[in-house]
Amino acid sequence: MTVRAVFLGTPDFAVPSLEALCRLGYEVVVITQPDRPRGRSRQLAPPPVKARALELGLPVWQPERLRDVMEDIRRFAPDVLVTAAFGKILSEALLNLPRVGAVNVHASLLPRWRGAAPIQRAIWAGDAETGITLMQMVRELDAGPILAQARVAIEPTDTAGSLHDKLAALGGEVCARYLPQYIAGDLAPIPQPADGVTYAEKLTREDEWIDWTRSAAEIDRQVRALAPVPGASAALVTGEELKILSGRPLDLGPFGDPGEIRARGDGLWVSCGAGVYEIAEVKPSGRRAMPAGAFWRGLRGQAVRMRGKVPDDR
Repeated sequence: MTVRAVFLGTPDFAVPSLEALCRLGYEVVVITQPDRPRGRSRQLAPPPVKARALELGLPVWQPERLRDVMEDIRRFAPDVLVTAAFGKILSEALLNLPRVGAVNVHASLLPRWRGAAPIQRAIWAGDAETGITLMQMVRELDAGPILAQARVAIEPTDTAGSLHDKLAALGGEVCARYLPQYIAGDLAPIPQPADGVTYAEKLTREDEWIDWTRSAAEIDRQVRALAPVPGASAALVTGEELKILSGRPLDLGPFGDPGEIRARGDGLWVSCGAGVYEIAEVKPSGRRAMPAGAFWRGLRGQAVRMRGKVPDDR
């Protein structure tokens, strides 16, 4: 008997999990967010899950409100509901509708990093590893019993972008391996422990600004956690703002006050509260990305330095 699955997901992260359901031979209906305006043209564009679902020949529903498709879901009579970065809270009625249950593919090792930005927060906190948790869904945010977990190391050079791609692929592997066991009743849900619960708060504009009084190691984690988007923000004392796209901490003592700059080849050294951070690539406001050294040479020798955390000192 063919398993019927409703898949709810929206961004690139969810695509490998959707593909796994198809490889398992499940009959899949896809629910994703409506098309939204994107780019400078503001033309409507489909979410990545919709684009891939149409390539796979799957039916796609894009309701503004999930309750608008509840009757359609009931008629489909799903065995299982699978979510991955869908972007909306599911009602109790929807969670109780599938014959077997509803599961979520979450990008952390729960109970650590429940919430909206688990990949970025794990890098920023300096975690040595993270992973994928397949959990049984409940109404409370990411608090459901754990069905399976898979781990991956966070490398010193990982950005949110590179770690996202690793975890997206791992999410597909976890679905392919463990969903059949869950549907067959061979996975025993394990309640999440009360100890170790942390929350991955949504990133804000305030989070983007670099505070040069912090250590170079902390700043490096911030830059990597915000790369490639939205990017860590900094500003010169002249007022010019820029994104710090990449760099590295150096095992050197500070050479001046926090924010003082020295040019070194194609990079820029910035003195921090502890250590030195070497900026490799920047994107000045309204301009293209470029090597930090080229940006510095374009200033034509102006004696400038980095400002502090901009929202606090404007």
